[in-house]
Amino acid sequence: MTTEPDSFPRRHARTQRFTLGAPRSFTVAPDGSRVVFLRSQSGTDRANALWVLDLADAAERLAADPRALLGGAAEDLSPEERARRERSREGGAGIVGYATDAAAELAAFALSGRLFTAELRAGTARELPVEAPVIDPRPSPDGRHVAYVAQGALRVIGAEGDGDRALAEPDGESVSYGLAEFIAAEEMGRSRGFWWAPESDRLLVARVDDTPVRRWWISDPAQPERDPQHVPYPAAGTENADVRLFVIGLDGTRTEVVWDRARYPYLARVHWSAAGAPLLLVQARDQRSQLYLAVDPDTGATRMVHADEDPIWLDLFPGVPCWSPSGQLVRIADEGGARVLAVGERPLTGPQLHLRAVLDVSDDDVLVSASAGQGAAAPETGEVHVYRVNELGVERLSREPGVHAAVRAGDVTVLVSATPDRPGSTVRVLREGDRKETGASPAEDWGTVTVIPSYAEDPGMSPRVTLTEGGARRIPCAVLMPRDYHDDTPLPVLLDPYGGPHGPRVVAAHNAHLTSQWFADQGFAVVVADGRGTPGRSPAWEKAVRDDFTVSLDDQVEALQDLARSHPLDLARVAIRGWSYGGWLAALAVLRRPDVFHAGIAGAPVTDWRLYDTHYTERYLGHPADSPEAYAKSSLITDDGLSSPAEPHRPLMIVHGLADDNVVVAHALRLSSALLASGRPHEVLPLSGVTHMTPQEQVAENLLLLQVDFLRRSLRLA
Repeated sequence: MTTEPDSFPRRHARTQRFTLGAPRSFTVAPDGSRVVFLRSQSGTDRANALWVLDLADAAERLAADPRALLGGAAEDLSPEERARRERSREGGAGIVGYATDAAAELAAFALSGRLFTAELRAGTARELPVEAPVIDPRPSPDGRHVAYVAQGALRVIGAEGDGDRALAEPDGESVSYGLAEFIAAEEMGRSRGFWWAPESDRLLVARVDDTPVRRWWISDPAQPERDPQHVPYPAAGTENADVRLFVIGLDGTRTEVVWDRARYPYLARVHWSAAGAPLLLVQARDQRSQLYLAVDPDTGATRMVHADEDPIWLDLFPGVPCWSPSGQLVRIADEGGARVLAVGERPLTGPQLHLRAVLDVSDDDVLVSASAGQGAAAPETGEVHVYRVNELGVERLSREPGVHAAVRAGDVTVLVSATPDRPGSTVRVLREGDRKETGASPAEDWGTVTVIPSYAEDPGMSPRVTLTEGGARRIPCAVLMPRDYHDDTPLPVLLDPYGGPHGPRVVAAHNAHLTSQWFADQGFAVVVADGRGTPGRSPAWEKAVRDDFTVSLDDQVEALQDLARSHPLDLARVAIRGWSYGGWLAALAVLRRPDVFHAGIAGAPVTDWRLYDTHYTERYLGHPADSPEAYAKSSLITDDGLSSPAEPHRPLMIVHGLADDNVVVAHALRLSSALLASGRPHEVLPLSGVTHMTPQEQVAENLLLLQVDFLRRSLRLA
């Protein structure tokens, strides 16, 4: 199967969804003099380079070119680095991550397992001779040392390349220091395993022992000569890795941090700044209770600063917990039915905002991202904005409709804005004015210093999307029609959801809807619905899936049937496609509601939740030993309907990467076996060498084309 070189599927795959060439990973120097960021040099170039923007003259400088540093050689990634990139869904190449010292003068990064540093003011980069392969190098706050992980050991070297030595070495075959364990990186949003002291004299270091974790074998049947991977995978109800934390000095001293690890085994967050003692957030395994702990780095003793409890579960959020400059605890909490910002013991926001993340904390305010809450004056479907919050109130920094994020230091803010009417994102560098003198409104109180250009390719089309709400529950929805459709003839319908935790798809951003628009242009009315369980609306909305994921399907049906009253949807020809949770949802739809859905495409579906990991699955369904009925109800394998001869049996395509170490291919194979045993026709498309991502250009391109072909055949479209 081939396409024209400039077709949407080919360009979408080649540009990694039109993200290559876009600036990302911003760091603002505390003195407001420069911004550091990553960007590849074209919209088809995967290799990110390190750039510095000098704000005095708005001039960019190339601080580190990966091709020059590697002498043109191809990248060689260690299995550990590949695993880290898979956890973060990183499909780029070159410099995919970096860290700086406190002043943003020195940056450190890894290339092909080698350690490099860049003098950001001078614009020079060099390699430091160290043990390889290097993972996650990070300069000390004072810029005099660089810590990194190599072969499971935490090591440190002088910034001038002197004194390379191990501070902590593995004391067992399955032990590592300085790395995040699987579920921390995959589910908790904690990708790091060590943290520098603000004085640069010692570090907090996680020790991970995977010995208790059950081992799985992941092989590629298409490459029988290759050994399978032996992977520790903590499936629901099984043992997790043993995680401990140590204070390790540059002088070799070592002190264990002590807390009730039996009761609170999950090390969810670590924060260490000059504003206070090291701060930990530790969770119980059922995630219904958690402690905020301050650490005495000299003794390892901890004291409780705050405790949270929730009868359903407690969420984790980016940027918190942390200390304010005055030493108050900053956190996001669910209080009074709303998700609020709390500083000290006082909530500073109410039901008007639904907090997403804390972006920066200063003496004057807290910078946050949030969506409109249940108490907002009007819905803002799919929008996320940046706000300044203090005891005087709340002010919105981002003005135009869209999805906004920010990075700030001092009086300089980098505002990243994706809007419905522009491709990609616009990156503005703003400097705060003096409101006391000008009396300006919040929107006028900031001046644009410059716009950081993007080299991302223009998709060449704009989605014809309507953001709306569907059903009595006011489910957020996006409806896309073919761009050449100017009729009222009902169209076959394709539901294109993710539909579950962590994955909002109804967003007020141009590029988010490109693939759905391409499917619409093939002759479909495409509906995307964010039902209960998806984030961004209210705590109760997200927690409605506790013990029963199938409410996600109920909301897809409700949204579809309500939207058909106001849109030309042919309910006699309805298909659904999805990936991961969306893949599970697509399979569930055709198996349990064949009266509504006539075909489905299930990509990398979680078919048996007992095969998915502990931290995610147990948060929603509980421990399988305690809640077997919840697992059975949400499973595709134990579905009583599989053994029923009742018609109709709807066409189902199952797609799965054989190298997937997140949703392993056993999910698809067990579903296929169950379908075969019950006499249900289906198709299985195995993707050799493909993980939970599909970064390969040809695979990503042809996968879109094969899906359209399946949908046309299954719905009997001309």
